[in-house]
Amino acid sequence: MTGHDHPHDHDGHDHRHDRDGHDHRHDHDHRGGLLGVIRHLFAPHRHDHADMIDSARANREGMRTLGISLGGLGVTAVLQTVVVALSGSVALLADTIHNVSDALTAIPLGLAFWLGRRPPDRRYTYGYGRAEDLAGIFVVAMIALSAGVAAWQAFDRLLDPRAVHRPGWVALAGLIGFAGNELVAVYRIRTGRRIGSAALVADGLHARTDGLTSLAVLGAALGTMAGWALADPIIGLLISVAIVNVLRQAARDIHHRLMDRTDPGLLDAIEHQLTHVDGIRGVDRVRARWTGHELQVDADVAIAAELPLASTHEILETARHRLLHTIPRLGDAHLHPNPAGHAHAHDLVRHHDPTGHRLLPHPG
Repeated sequence: MTGHDHPHDHDGHDHRHDRDGHDHRHDHDHRGGLLGVIRHLFAPHRHDHADMIDSARANREGMRTLGISLGGLGVTAVLQTVVVALSGSVALLADTIHNVSDALTAIPLGLAFWLGRRPPDRRYTYGYGRAEDLAGIFVVAMIALSAGVAAWQAFDRLLDPRAVHRPGWVALAGLIGFAGNELVAVYRIRTGRRIGSAALVADGLHARTDGLTSLAVLGAALGTMAGWALADPIIGLLISVAIVNVLRQAARDIHHRLMDRTDPGLLDAIEHQLTHVDGIRGVDRVRARWTGHELQVDADVAIAAELPLASTHEILETARHRLLHTIPRLGDAHLHPNPAGHAHAHDLVRHHDPTGHRLLPHPG
């Protein structure tokens, strides 16, 4: 009953859900100078929880973030390459190549954002947003690989210590790598959280692991300059532990998305909005799931049984309209009417779910 595409045209009225046209509260930072430019680039606005970002805008922001951050990582790689050329360090060259190859994990995520813009069809009736979560699995796998490589290199150098040549140049390259990757990490994580993309957050955490690897290079060089021979492997082991912690966070977020985990507070907010719609006497069931960076909701609501079909439909569309304008990152809401006071309405299909987990009794 609520499967219509919007904009809706009911009774000659065009209800267009242009969420960007609503009044949002922004906390702008208008500081001038280079610092202000950098702050605006990496955190352009602070949106409150009710800020609405539709799917098209979220896709644009995700693609923009990936493009800008890849450019930033490219500049970082060029600077590291210059240091490699001046120092002649093979170890630095290997670290630079590692950072560049890891940065390319943004490509499958970019493809997922592009694919997610395709409309639903007869084969993928819920659209292609799940490609974003699948890309998140790939990113998590790359973080796990980084943790394994870092630990292996640390153990190898602990068993077979090697001198760090040109420690000053090595320290400079490590500092460049850490700064570039951490800026990109912060940018991707903030955008990912703003648009509701667990995969983009995971990719930001992946950039952070690359920064931690470069931080290990910096620490090893400083330790060598201080005369500490085992600085390289010991710091490498500590960084490996830090990467495992980043891996745990990224894997948890992606796991929650794939298992359709939602915040109970979000369900409370949805129920609150539905119960404030005229004509809805109660909410019998609410379910929500994330598909990429979009939230999908379906709910059973109690409506007076004597109402005609047209009136029931209008109540449901009013409720759907309210949800689209009040629930952040909501892609669509599918609402099903139950006759209020008829607890036996679903007796015919109740035996298909003997646990009672899916079919909830209606208020009677």
